[in-house]
Amino acid sequence: MATLPTIYVLNGPNLNLLGTREPDIYGSDTLDDIADRLEDRAREIGVRIDMRQSNHEGHLVDWLHEAQAEGARAVILNAGAFTHTSIAIHDAIKSVATPVIEVHLSNPHARESFRHRSFVAKAARGTIAGFGALSYQLALDAAAGL
Repeated sequence: MATLPTIYVLNGPNLNLLGTREPDIYGSDTLDDIADRLEDRAREIGVRIDMRQSNHEGHLVDWLHEAQAEGARAVILNAGAFTHTSIAIHDAIKSVATPVIEVHLSNPHARESFRHRSFVAKAARGTIAGFGALSYQLALDAAAGL
């Protein structure tokens, strides 16, 4: 029996607080709620997800490297605030052949000006943002098609 293709879903700082952190911006879904829906969708479309969260930049860099080493089909990345600050994550995305899809719950361009620049977007295959928790499912569908 063939192994299902894996899609890494990596989440950065403060995303562990979803559901309670600024629900007017990020919604009331927790990261576990999103993971449950992604697991269901992954089964429907014949892929497997490996979902992780860290508040530490180096973990995200290591996991991007791991995704390539493990032969992941793609990475869905919500780098949180590191989106706007991390050249290390930008360089990690550029250093791997595994396609990365940037995802955001809110629309960063409709928010504070410091959120308008994304180091992730400059290296990622594409970006899906502004659809709340649905952004992750849209990204999963896109990643499965790569």
